[in-house]
Amino acid sequence: MIPGNIVIGSRASKLAMVQARYIGDLISRYFPGIKVEIKPIKTTGDKILDAALSRIGGKGLFTKEIEDELLSGGIDLAVHSLKDLPTELPEGLAIGAVPKREDPRDVLVSDKASTIGALPKGAKVGTSSLRRKAQLLNLREDLTVLDLRGNVETRVAKLKSGAYDAIILASAGIKRLGLDLERSEISVEEILPQAGQGALGIEIRSDAFSVRDLVIVLDDADSRLAVTAERALLNGLEGGCQVPVGVYAGIAGDRIDIRAGIFSLDGRDSEKAGIEGPKKEARELGEALARKILEIGSARRLLDEFKKMRFDKG
Repeated sequence: MIPGNIVIGSRASKLAMVQARYIGDLISRYFPGIKVEIKPIKTTGDKILDAALSRIGGKGLFTKEIEDELLSGGIDLAVHSLKDLPTELPEGLAIGAVPKREDPRDVLVSDKASTIGALPKGAKVGTSSLRRKAQLLNLREDLTVLDLRGNVETRVAKLKSGAYDAIILASAGIKRLGLDLERSEISVEEILPQAGQGALGIEIRSDAFSVRDLVIVLDDADSRLAVTAERALLNGLEGGCQVPVGVYAGIAGDRIDIRAGIFSLDGRDSEKAGIEGPKKEARELGEALARKILEIGSARRLLDEFKKMRFDKG
């Protein structure tokens, strides 16, 4: 039986609320009789803005408080940027749907250059992501990559103030916010995205069958398969959102092509690999690619060094 009222949990940022309202509007369109309420929830990652994400540590920086509300029954479903959602969910929770994915690429926002290669020597580039930092330095070791926290609007304001020559953002967030910025998309050949980037994940309680039946109409099969492959790769490399691993799964017809890479923090070392096969085997192919990468001695070393560094920092 479809419920009469639905409470959606979301981060309180402007982008997160736009995403939650988008899902709420879709639910209302499919089920006009349902009353939809959105409950903003502040997460640990939202509260700590004066430190790089990599220094905060732990998984679920932007999801734990929301998942606690979901498990306690305070909300009926949660809308996440899927790249923020750990690959291992708490017991009792599941991804009920993955709507059609937005552009998974990163973008360069700058009035000084339209490509990474055209940035001035020593240019100051802002990003909160170790994945982006490592790949930027892999492309241009002369760049000065600086930490940049805050919501999209805050980051853009810091760029406009002259604190940075360029910043790297997710294309999906800019498009969802409808921002008019001088930007250029970065190809996945240059910088591999975060697993699940551009996709939304609708998280539900595993035993909430009525909610599952509600959200399943929002599911896009190819988007779910692509992010399933990417998350399987990330999980196989034991990587969270703060490990310098990039991955992209592209689907054409009934085939899926997955490309991934792991990078040293200074960008000097990297190992990339790919795999292709039937899209129905997305999870298995993602897991196989993780094993393939780990068979490369230098890739295993890079991952072990990163884990040791995180452990030594406490």
